[in-house]
Amino acid sequence: MLYVDGFIAAVPTANKEAYKAYAEQSAVLFKEYGVLSVIDCWGDDVPPGKLTSFPQAVMCKEDETVVFSWMTWASKEARDAGWEKMMADPRMSPENMPMPFDGKRLIYGGFQQIAVS
Repeated sequence: MLYVDGFIAAVPTANKEAYKAYAEQSAVLFKEYGVLSVIDCWGDDVPPGKLTSFPQAVMCKEDETVVFSWMTWASKEARDAGWEKMMADPRMSPENMPMPFDGKRLIYGGFQQIAVS
């Protein structure tokens, strides 16, 4: 079964093109290390909630947009090995690939696929 890494972040709306370029550049590197697919989505219909919501989770400001992204790996083992190599790659450093958003509010996690439909 596939393994999925998921991400949610708040990106300054003015940085949409910078985020798109960042996502495209990082996807090339991710694929070098075994990622099968990368999907990046710009928030379009992401309402604030009363108790919980995507905007609340990332403390989205009025001038920011929520992005939702995920990438798939062949397995958790492939993902763990890939991430270890990526984190050692100087091309992934903040100096070489600065994030166009506040990484402190990025939410991410790894998920085991349990169903396909």
